[in-house]
Amino acid sequence: MRRLDNIDIRLLRVFTALADANGFAEAQISLNLSQSTLSTHLADLEKRLGGRLCDRGRQQFKLTELGKVTYEASMKLFRDLEEFNQRVSVANGNLAGRLRIGVCDGIFNTPQLSISRAISEFLPADSEIFIDLVLGTAPELERRIADGERDIVVGPLSQRVAGVEYVDYYAEPHNLYCGRGHPLFTVPDDQIDRRDVEAARFSVRRYRHFDDLYYFGHSRAGASIEAMEAQVMLVLSGRFIGFLPTHLAQLWVSKGELRPILEKTHSFDSTHTIGYRRQSVGATLVNRFLEVLLRMRSETFHGEASSRRRWK
Repeated sequence: MRRLDNIDIRLLRVFTALADANGFAEAQISLNLSQSTLSTHLADLEKRLGGRLCDRGRQQFKLTELGKVTYEASMKLFRDLEEFNQRVSVANGNLAGRLRIGVCDGIFNTPQLSISRAISEFLPADSEIFIDLVLGTAPELERRIADGERDIVVGPLSQRVAGVEYVDYYAEPHNLYCGRGHPLFTVPDDQIDRRDVEAARFSVRRYRHFDDLYYFGHSRAGASIEAMEAQVMLVLSGRFIGFLPTHLAQLWVSKGELRPILEKTHSFDSTHTIGYRRQSVGATLVNRFLEVLLRMRSETFHGEASSRRRWK
């Protein structure tokens, strides 16, 4: 095997893209290269390393042991290169690099959780910072931050992972809703009894199955969802009741297509938490973005407190 410093880093990036895509088809799209070019690059890298990196054919693409080791070593090399670039940029008085953010689906239009505003305040117009933003469910975000795939995530996180620090961010109000056409849509809350509740089909968040059943006091679920947009679909069908963030439901409530029910007894707050890695490659960027989020949290808290005082 030739010395590693003689290996073209581009070949390693091609190889890791192939591994991430689990084959040539998706990698062709992401890299904008033909399959023949990808095959040539992969063969060149294998020649340089002195061994086969993957078993490939029409029906499979599987890394060999050498391929697995090469993949992990390549990802560490890329992280080290990213850290080098960031340190040099900071030393020159500039911020550059990649910030990997993960946020929970369904919060993009929450004023108090405005990731758009946070990015706007964090990112100077002439910045060389690359934003890598993904949406996901709470369990997906927890896995990604635990595995080091994300630098900072925001969502209703429930786990506590070593190496990750957590800050409570915002308590998001949830109500129980039904859609137009549901038997309970026109029934006043004081006329809805336990039998009505038990008879209703109840849609739960798959990752919070038992929590939803506990909040509702229902014995069983009639459907499950992963994303809150899917919950909206089911409730709008008029066949299910389910919990939704009040901000997400408001549009359809204003149109008369959704209605909150049993607000006094079946409402709760879901705490959104910031999870971040201080020891991540982009620690400087993480700290700066965290500062923006915490400043927004402080402004929201004082604004809501002021509104409550005026209301009283």
